[in-house]
This record gives sequence, structure tokens and C-alpha cells, in this order.
Amino acid sequence: MKRGAFIFLISLALGILGTACKKPYLPPAITAPNNYLVVEGVVIAGTDSTFLKLSRTVNISSTVTSNPVDGAVVNVEGDDNSSYPLIETKPGIYASPGLNPDVRHNFRLRVKTSDAKEYLSDFVAVVNSPPIDSVYYQIKNNGVNIYVDTHDPKGSTHYYRWDYKETWIIRSFFKSQYVTNGDTILPRDQVHNNIWQCWLNDTSSTVLLGTSARLAKDVINKAPITFISSSSEKFTAEYSIIVRQYGLTSQAYNFWQNILKNTEKIGSIFDALPSEIEGNIHCVSNPAEPVVGFLSVGSTVSQRIFIRQRYLPAWVPTPIYAYCQLEPDCCVYDRPTFSGPQNQVDMYMNPNFHENNGPYFIPIDAIGPIGSPPLGFTTTSVPLCVDCTIRESNKQPDFWVF
Repeated sequence: MKRGAFIFLISLALGILGTACKKPYLPPAITAPNNYLVVEGVVIAGTDSTFLKLSRTVNISSTVTSNPVDGAVVNVEGDDNSSYPLIETKPGIYASPGLNPDVRHNFRLRVKTSDAKEYLSDFVAVVNSPPIDSVYYQIKNNGVNIYVDTHDPKGSTHYYRWDYKETWIIRSFFKSQYVTNGDTILPRDQVHNNIWQCWLNDTSSTVLLGTSARLAKDVINKAPITFISSSSEKFTAEYSIIVRQYGLTSQAYNFWQNILKNTEKIGSIFDALPSEIEGNIHCVSNPAEPVVGFLSVGSTVSQRIFIRQRYLPAWVPTPIYAYCQLEPDCCVYDRPTFSGPQNQVDMYMNPNFHENNGPYFIPIDAIGPIGSPPLGFTTTSVPLCVDCTIRESNKQPDFWVF
């Protein structure tokens, strides 16, 4: 046996033995049965509704990604002995219409969970956000930057946080012109049964902070909110973003700054080291039990802008329908063998349109007779290329201006 082959066989055998002897290492951070309370949201001091989300942490190794806390009793309490209950509207979500508390007082949160544990926050002052001066965008070579300007003429805020929600139009690769009621081609009602144009939504996933504490005036200029790449589908038609602004106490700002350092600014030897995130909510039943969250109370303000594709450079978005193709003369109507409703006008994916029990298709352009049987041939494509409601809603938002 040649020396090279012999060495190869020995190495292969050692590799197999080494693999067989390996055991998975599960560090305590992954296997520990911790389920700490997480409190998310802001108590709104005004006419807007308050929504708080209660959940519990899950282990990294767990297949469960959401662990809502339901059946809790939640109250906002004032140091003037006032109390405002929050009602559970769906699992883990507790809400109340406009609380309108007396802003001259401090407030705290009290939570009693169904397992008889009690949690209490520190009393916090009400911090109302000053108005937003402007939300605007600047066009760059590779995309668009969105910024916010604000200031407090009273000079009393100094600490700010923002989040946002984006909405933009998406359009299917093909526009379906027809439907079927089971044995007849009918024109599609593009007003009430449109599946070509939809509105997609997304929310901010990063911590956005700003402070004027070291400035002579309480002014924030050109605070970065988000960047949208020129290759994004968000600019294929119309785009809108609403930015919401919160005023913070210095303690709340430090909490969010710590969240930012621990979650987003770790990756090189020059980044901040992870540290314990300490909020202002505590477990009364077990003081040693950590609680994730920070209670803030105050009013918020928001501002919306629109960006139209026609005012941007001739950018070409990354194609998301690159595989889409027309299926001409692919489908012949065959009366279904299964029992079920024959009226399928309002069904986007018609089970009568199939080829050899293959994928379902949606009619695009009729080739056969319209308005009378037999259905005949029709031009079709797969639902993802025709039906935008697979991704989002085709209902135009109330705030949409175009």
C-alpha cells in the first residue's frame, strides 16, 4: 500500500472515532430553565391608548419564540393613590384607552401574574415629548437616508427615543384579469377583488436614541432613523414612513443605551463589552429574580412622510419574481371529482385550475370563451407571481394619499 493511501485511511479512521466520541456541549445559559418577565411598552399620558406587552424569556435552545403572559392583573398607580387598570385584549397584550393622568404626579406599574407573583416598578415622572420639527430624506448614490429634527423650546427634555413603521406598495409580477366560478371565466372585479397591488408593512428593529444633554440648547438635528438601499423593493412605487418620538428621563435613556450596547454594538475588540441590563421593574415576590424592562410614562408625537418613486433616481430593485413565468395554454377545466362548493369567484387560488394534480394556477388572460362554458384554455401562473395577498393585505391604508 502506498504511503499516501495508508495515511489517508488512518486519518479517516481517527476522524470517524473522533466524531463518534464527541458529545454536544450545552452551556448553562442555554439549558437553564429561566423564564424572566419582560415588560414592553410605554404608558401614554394623554388621549392615545396605552398598550403593554408582557412575556417571558425563552431559552436559546428552545423552539418556542414567543411566550406571552396571559391572565395577569395590570394597573398603573399614581403617588396620589390613583389607579388605572389595563385590560388584556389578546394573550400578553394589556391595553387601556386614554389614561389622561395628572402629569404633576409620578406613576408606577403593578403586575400580578396568574402564578401569584407580583411585580412593581419604581415611581417615574411624566415626560411629554415636544413636537417633531421635521422628518425628511436625503438621496445618496446607493439609497436614501431618513432623518428627524426636533427641539424642546422649554429646554427640559434632552433625552429622546424614536421608532417607526414603514408602509410601501408591492405589485405582483402578473396582473390577473379574470376569475372563475367553477365552470365559467368571468372578468375580475379589480376594485373589490384586486390581487395585483398590496401594501406591505415593517417596523423598526433597532434602538434609536438621541440626546442634547451636552449641548447649549435642547436641539436635535439630523438624527438618523433608517437607510433604505437603492436595490430595495420599497421604492418600486410608493413608500411611507411614520416616525414616533418619545421623551425620556436620564435613567430611561441609560437603560436604552445599555440595550443598544448589548445587542447592536458588539462585534469587534473596540466595541463595548456586554453588561447587565438593569431596569426599574422588580419582582416583589422574589427580589433576586431579574425583570427585563423599563417603565416610562409620557405622551408621544409622530410625523409621516411619503416618498414617490418618480422623484428618485432610476434605480433597479433586486428582482423578487425572477423565477416567474407565464403558463400559456396550461390548464383545461375539468369538473372536480371532490365534493365542495362550485362557486369560486372569491377564491384566489382555484383548485379547478391544475395540471395533472400539480401546482395550482391563477387565471391571467383568458384565451377561451368568456362568459359561457366550456372554460377552455387560459393564460395562468403560480399564486406567488400573481397574488400579492400571499404577502400582505390588498386593503389600502386610511392614511394613503395617492
